[in-house]
Amino acid sequence: MVSENLEDKAEKTLRETDSYRVPVAIDIVAQRLNLTLTAGPLGEKVSGMLVVKEDRGAIGYNSAHARVRQRFTIAHEVAHFLLHARRDAKEQLFIDLKVISRRDDNLSTMNERKEVEANKLGAALLIPKGAVQQEIRYRELDLDDEEAIAILAKRFQVSTVTMANRLMNLQILY
Repeated sequence: MVSENLEDKAEKTLRETDSYRVPVAIDIVAQRLNLTLTAGPLGEKVSGMLVVKEDRGAIGYNSAHARVRQRFTIAHEVAHFLLHARRDAKEQLFIDLKVISRRDDNLSTMNERKEVEANKLGAALLIPKGAVQQEIRYRELDLDDEEAIAILAKRFQVSTVTMANRLMNLQILY
């Protein structure tokens, strides 16, 4: 899916779930999409998982991870639900590891593409393009200052790395 379509899909999803505000209440987005959320100990390697059957699903996320990481994991699993889940009677399972190397030989190209798409849509759900642009203007932030990125990260309740990546993907930060 083209990045611009992911931006549109994120905005449409946030508006349809009445969740377009900062910070995005990603748990409410999930619930309004018929997804239940459960935090639990998933070990060191697993960030989250999604089980889908028909038009419903359940997201499990790692209770040992930092809250900003949990929020991203939930957004990532919501993105899998929106982009990759079939709506037939057959049950599907998505498991997401904490860190996946871009060139992991165990990943198929299709799986890698799906993970990249889920990361991009997840970030767009948590940090909507229009909302971040508005925050930068409103606060008159100088993005050459690392503190500006930290301010935005705190406002959107994401990590500074996630915020920096999102700003680069939006070509707001170079």
